[in-house]
Amino acid sequence: MNAETEKTRCGFIAVIGAPNAGKSTFVNALVGTKVSIVSHKVQTTRMAVRGVAMRGAAQLVLVDTPGIFKPRRRLDRAMVNAAWAGAGDADAVLLIVDAQDLAAHPEGPAARDTAAILDELKKTPRKAALVLNKIDAMKRAELLPLVEKLNADGVFQQVFMISALKGDGIADVAEWCAAQVPEGPWLYPADQAADIPSRLLAAEITREKLYLRLHDELPYATTVETEKWEEKKDGSARIDQVIYVQRDGQKAIVLGKGGRAVKAIGEAARKEMEELFGRRIHLFLFVKVRENWADTREHYREIGLEYPEDE
Repeated sequence: MNAETEKTRCGFIAVIGAPNAGKSTFVNALVGTKVSIVSHKVQTTRMAVRGVAMRGAAQLVLVDTPGIFKPRRRLDRAMVNAAWAGAGDADAVLLIVDAQDLAAHPEGPAARDTAAILDELKKTPRKAALVLNKIDAMKRAELLPLVEKLNADGVFQQVFMISALKGDGIADVAEWCAAQVPEGPWLYPADQAADIPSRLLAAEITREKLYLRLHDELPYATTVETEKWEEKKDGSARIDQVIYVQRDGQKAIVLGKGGRAVKAIGEAARKEMEELFGRRIHLFLFVKVRENWADTREHYREIGLEYPEDE
């Protein structure tokens, strides 16, 4: 049955979880292309990114939210607020957990963050499913006690076991999600994979490459903004971006000896942008020091977050 003969369905699915649970990898796998950046650093996702996945006549708008954790800084609070806002507006919620981490460290940070999320989910009437991720290296005997512990309060309608990285189990989650969304018209064309402005997606790609190259050396004191996007007559685009850091020492790390680090970051980002946008990209990166970038309203507006006032 196709979309012409079957009534169309459309709805929002919030993807929540502790930092580094694999939410962005899961969303990218379900959508079938990259819509959210991924790195080994926790809290890579800073805003709610919407990926669009089709399942028959159902259009699933997947809201990839920042990891939910105990916030310490203004940016932390904005990220956590965005995550819960995404969950509150959704037709259904997927709680993604790193099964390997929870089994190995039952009292660790991820376990504590997940327990706090569960306490909040108990208060909401939203339909929810538990998704145990990264199970490829685990035995079933390790998984069952974990499921019993996490679902002791009966919060979840369904439990799934997946490997987002390998794509295992993704289709089953998609089918459940499709059954949860209401009848209604699609919000996006069937071939659109994400609802994120190109300028912002380009900045996110560069930020990912920055993290992947320098994650052992660089703290969270960096952000990337697209300052200029110029369309060229030959169909290519010139993109000027600024990498903001908080101290001169961090600027030196990003630049690298002889500018080698920033050149490699730019090259990797440019290649991915050309693949995603399907056109030639001329990318120019500039590194600037702005000590208080994480406390400026303009930065929050740029990345689509609400600016949290002082507590």
